[in-house]
Parts: sequence; C-alpha cells; structure tokens
Amino acid sequence: MSIYVRRREFIAGLGAAAWPLAATAQPGDRVRRIGVLMPDDENDPVAKLLVSAFTQALAGLGRTNGRNVRMDVRWGGGDPNRIRALAQELVGLQPDIILANSTPATVALKRETRTIPIVFATVVDPVASGIGGRQACR
Repeated sequence: MSIYVRRREFIAGLGAAAWPLAATAQPGDRVRRIGVLMPDDENDPVAKLLVSAFTQALAGLGRTNGRNVRMDVRWGGGDPNRIRALAQELVGLQPDIILANSTPATVALKRETRTIPIVFATVVDPVASGIGGRQACR
C-alpha cells in the first residue's frame, strides 16, 4: 500500500471526524459551509485525489457539495504568500469549519481565526508549530 493511499484513507476519515452532524442531518438543515485550504497547485494529482476523497467521505455521510454543503476549495500553488492570502479569504467567508492540509496552511489559518474550527492533516509537529496542544486552544 502506497503512502498516497494511506493519505487518501486518512483524509476520507477526516470527513467522518470533521462533520459529526452529517450523521444526524435532517432535510431542513441549513447548508453547511466548509473551507478547504490546499497548499498545492490545483493540478497536482495527489492533492486532487485528497480533495476528492474528502468529498466522497462527506457524500457517504449524506453531505453533498452543492446540495446540503458548500465547499470552498482554495489552492495555494506552493506559494506561502498566496497561502496566507487565501487563509484570510476563507476566514472571511465564515465557513462552519475549515480543512487545512499542511503546516503552512494550518498556521496561516490559525493566524486568521480563533473561532472557526480548523481540522488539519499532514502537519509535521502541531505543538512545535503552535497549532496543537493546550496553548493553541486558548
């Protein structure tokens, strides 16, 4: 099994972890908004696979993009300045939750909000980066 498959399964599992309300969704529930910040180029095949796996996991929980959830996906193209600008843009959209893939994306989002939950993946050392642990939650 390759690292890409394991990462895909991990991201798919985030769908379940990040969206506990999906299992109890009722037809009248409001459309939930999810921000997704990917540090990669939008043509990166692995990054596209990760976003696809996340979308499929949400669909498996009854949440479909465009029907009862709206996903705002942003691609940083590997540019730290662009990632920071996109983090600010996503937070400005006031999503219910944000998924970040990488340490730079997560750090940029954490600088922009303390009220919107951020679910992150592929972060090297969350505590050392200042995005995990007890201090980060204050």
